[in-house]
Amino acid sequence: MPLLSPPPQADWIAQHSALEQWLAALSSGAVLGLDTEFMRRNTFYPQLALLQLGVNGRYALVDPLAFDIGTALQPLESTSVITLMHSASEDLETLSPWLPEGPRVLFDTQIAAAFVGMGLGISYRALVAELVGAELDKGETRSDWLQRPLTASQRDYATLDVVYLESIHQQLAARLAQRDRSTWHAEDCERLKRKSCPREGDPQPQLAYRAAAEWPREQQALLRRILLWRDATARQLDKPRPWLLEDALALSIAQHPPKRLGDLEQRSAGQRALRSAQRVELFELLQPAVSAEEIAHTNPIPPVPQGKAKQALSEMKQYVDSCAAQLDLPPGLLCSRRVMEEFVVTAQWPDALEGWRREVLFDRLTALLPG
Repeated sequence: MPLLSPPPQADWIAQHSALEQWLAALSSGAVLGLDTEFMRRNTFYPQLALLQLGVNGRYALVDPLAFDIGTALQPLESTSVITLMHSASEDLETLSPWLPEGPRVLFDTQIAAAFVGMGLGISYRALVAELVGAELDKGETRSDWLQRPLTASQRDYATLDVVYLESIHQQLAARLAQRDRSTWHAEDCERLKRKSCPREGDPQPQLAYRAAAEWPREQQALLRRILLWRDATARQLDKPRPWLLEDALALSIAQHPPKRLGDLEQRSAGQRALRSAQRVELFELLQPAVSAEEIAHTNPIPPVPQGKAKQALSEMKQYVDSCAAQLDLPPGLLCSRRVMEEFVVTAQWPDALEGWRREVLFDRLTALLPG
């Protein structure tokens, strides 16, 4: 099927009542394609610039800059509408102020494609080419979606992001059913919603910093204190975390806390969002000694597997690869290396492997833990 020329016309929605009316026309069990365009250059929170909708040949471009969306999207949280999205994590995060739980029924086409043998992380453009036979233009990929009015090219590009979702859904849903993977896919979509719609930041952000795995527990707890402050302050100021503290600086401060405010000012020169008030706040944050209670509440950073743990990791990877081949799944979909490393070091079953993955992997991976 060639690229639709010209693309279908989409309703331009710039009023709350018009969006409510458009969504009210959805029937029970309708299949709704949904996508967003957002900007995240200078802010902590993604800025919703456009919302694209499509169902049964009807398309709409919703302008969130023209009105407050408010509760207009709530029917997607409580009805049986199937919401189709591709690689939905960032879109769900962007929509979380209006859909804090995500849509009630999510069908992520990228996840579905992985379950049916089309590879991990396939792009929407590649999926359209493979399943529909249409070639999508990439010309507006880096467009400024906050500008108004949008160009005709931008409108066409945005509309085409939802035009093919229904056809893709029909094909992928059929293939999931043929492989008996529909339940697994639905479970992973629910997991994606929980992960992508957080109300608060990560309570253990230090776990992502493997370079600090060999640090004393006291220093790891101080790093956690700094990172929690950075996250909370970035949210409050709506600025990117690195604008307050780059990762390297956060690690440096945790290892060698400044003794004077002037030292902190010198070391943090160039941090775009770290103003005088924030520097004072951070310096005062560093003054109290790390308590035993704070250490107890700081999960230790898992070290890189060594010795027997390294050998066990190799055996686990071999088993995961073999199991994935038997299930015709990408190994990374079944279990990522990072999750395996976490398990082999902590011996605690990871949350990422709950559900259907536990049924497939628990007995064998547990047996491979180093004694």
